[in-house]
Amino acid sequence: MSPRLNELTTTQKAAILLVALGPDASAQLYRHLPQEDVEHLTIEIARIGRIAPETREMVVNEYKDMCLAQAYITEGGITYAREALVNAFGHEKAAEVLGRVTQAMEVLPFDFIKKAEPAQLLMFLQDEHPQTIALILAYLPPANAATVLAGLWPDLRAEVARRLAMMDRTPPDVIREIERVLQRKLSSVISTEMSSAGGVKSLVEVLNWVDRSTERTILESLSEEAPDVAEEVKKLMFVFEDIVLLDDRAIMQVLREVDSKELALALKGVNATVAERIFGCMSERAGSMLKEDMEFMGPVRVRAVEEAQQRVVNIIRRLEEMGEIVVARGEQEEIIA
Repeated sequence: MSPRLNELTTTQKAAILLVALGPDASAQLYRHLPQEDVEHLTIEIARIGRIAPETREMVVNEYKDMCLAQAYITEGGITYAREALVNAFGHEKAAEVLGRVTQAMEVLPFDFIKKAEPAQLLMFLQDEHPQTIALILAYLPPANAATVLAGLWPDLRAEVARRLAMMDRTPPDVIREIERVLQRKLSSVISTEMSSAGGVKSLVEVLNWVDRSTERTILESLSEEAPDVAEEVKKLMFVFEDIVLLDDRAIMQVLREVDSKELALALKGVNATVAERIFGCMSERAGSMLKEDMEFMGPVRVRAVEEAQQRVVNIIRRLEEMGEIVVARGEQEEIIA
């Protein structure tokens, strides 16, 4: 007897869908999944054995319905999606599909303001409490949040940045109250669990989009108000793998500042793209010597590699502070030759 749809786990459904799609399409999807998910799905595919045609059809149809609902949400929001699904399937089926989709895609609070122009949003938020502004920025796309943050008054900007970095979990009733004031649109789909947003990583994503002057002002204020937070932010602002984003001249200048043994340690275990980028900016002789150093080094602790990479990152940040190199920020940055 074939299992009912509600008797299957999410992983089992995903495994059945991959089998139904065939090996070529499944391989394409695998490339976009975390290694852990690939392992779980592979194990589940091995377990399911023969799949009854009716089970396969139910899973594929559910996936199709969820894709349709997600497209409606993306196009016009949750209210539009609900109306469209009711017209297509009726009230009962629409509620069922929408419930599955909102759980799967986790429709985030403040979704209705993501399409607003940052300049309009800035005018709207200027007089709000710093904690309210920080909460809203945590849910905005980093580029939009950066524009709003950069436009705030300097003192307010620093306070909002501090609160954004130190934010962890926000009770859902607080989010509901703020949303009710802004717009009553998403109150029905906010999870009853704590909504996670903000934190150091969220602030770093925003800072990566602001101009250098705004970033420096915020980091200086953070260093005074919350030095531990400031240090965490600085460590995440530019990771070692981001060295591929520098131009050849900048990379060569960085390499002149780094000890060869330190560089050999930092390159242990990096992906091929990073290694090729660095070796491409070195002479053939210097590259050969570096590879020899890496080979003779033998096994090393991950922590030692990460510390060496952080020291290289510190050199990059120092050179940027001195104006010796340029680290691209945001979508595009004007450069004067």
